[in-house]
Amino acid sequence: MGDIRPGPPQLRPGRALAHTTGASGSGSPHRSDGHAPQTPRGARRSGPDGRPGTTPPVPGRPTSFLGSSLLLGLPALIFALITWQVMADGPLLRLDERVSRALLHPDRASELLADLGDIQVAVPVLGVGLVYVALRARRMGTDRWWVAPLAAAVLMALVPALIIPLKELTGRHGTHVMPPGPGYYPSGHTATAAVAYGSATLLLLPWLRTAWARRTLVALCALAVLGVSFGLVRRGYHWPLDVVASWFLCAVLLGALWLFLSRRGPDRRPPPSPSAERP
Repeated sequence: MGDIRPGPPQLRPGRALAHTTGASGSGSPHRSDGHAPQTPRGARRSGPDGRPGTTPPVPGRPTSFLGSSLLLGLPALIFALITWQVMADGPLLRLDERVSRALLHPDRASELLADLGDIQVAVPVLGVGLVYVALRARRMGTDRWWVAPLAAAVLMALVPALIIPLKELTGRHGTHVMPPGPGYYPSGHTATAAVAYGSATLLLLPWLRTAWARRTLVALCALAVLGVSFGLVRRGYHWPLDVVASWFLCAVLLGALWLFLSRRGPDRRPPPSPSAERP
């Protein structure tokens, strides 16, 4: 998750619009057939940096069908394969148990890291991000300023709606340090942390002015999710595969949110300052 809104490319005038004498012999730059160009230079809208441009003011590059399929389909496929291994008691579970034994070491630090995935911690962080983005977008006069925060809130509400049926369906038991009983796959704490911190990051990125600030925000989000994941496995709350499966499930959810936000166009982008406009 990096900067989702690079500067739009500027179109270059082709040879068909070179300054040559047209059919009428007027000496003005137009096509050789005497017709005026479809996009005259004077009718172009200014780009976000004040220079003339004809590309639409979208926050990111157009996403191809293949790119969208890979963004959503690949993690969904990996999640399905892991789920199949869990339900079929496949050989991947033997490796999972060995990794768990190697990492398992309950301590206070791992418990604190795991607590970052609690609903009481992660959801309020997302709520602060939603309120900040909504207020700032409304103050900037953004059309439909409420759509992006609402989309992130709906995505957060989908997490328990997906995780709870999956826990009942798979019925996986916990590690030997946990009470006996099913309901450990996939990890709900990992999913809560990934969606809450990831959604807040996606909403805040377009409002950060520098690349350094955007990279710092993405790094903090990744560290928080990795910290929760490590704490859950280290403390013995979850098997490693429980956590990894939640990563790929949340990659599908956050990828869908990213596609939605990137295709909304200028609603999310603050208008350029008057000082950036050229006369």
